[in-house]
Amino acid sequence: MKATPTSIPDVLLIEPKVFGDARGFFFESFNARAFRDATGLDETFVQDNHSRSARGVLRGLHYQIRQPQGKLVRVVRGAVFDVAVDLRRASPSFGRWAGVELSEDNHRQLWIPPGFAHGFVVLSESADFLYKTTDYYAPEHERCLAWNDPAVGIEWPLGVAPLLSGKDREGKLLAACEVFE
Repeated sequence: MKATPTSIPDVLLIEPKVFGDARGFFFESFNARAFRDATGLDETFVQDNHSRSARGVLRGLHYQIRQPQGKLVRVVRGAVFDVAVDLRRASPSFGRWAGVELSEDNHRQLWIPPGFAHGFVVLSESADFLYKTTDYYAPEHERCLAWNDPAVGIEWPLGVAPLLSGKDREGKLLAACEVFE
């Protein structure tokens, strides 16, 4: 397993060792020891989530202001553009974003630490998105940063207007968001 910092050093691109031949492939999608050795992090994951979304669906940018979740995310079918936005006010990268393409073909994963908003847009016909979290889902603490906040300036690879949930249409601008101190 290889871990590479993104444009925000705390957000890590994880690349597992993939063994493949004409029959297909094999890789360990998670191994606590390999994750710790590659990242220097000793995280405990408490929940696994799986979502399926159609092309053009944009989910996010979500975070929990209390019980913040670290997330290890990956795509097992299709492709997405995945984004993390730093909401830690004391961080030198506060308000900045990092984004990578995750797909069934590249097998890459992204580590998003607590204190970040997270979202993705589906680039393929559909996508199955899996992620592990370091804390439990707590809807009463969930918040949403506006996906199109000009102050953040995410360069989403959109051909048309994204498909959004009601909650995501009501995301707040960074200036009005509760953030982490």
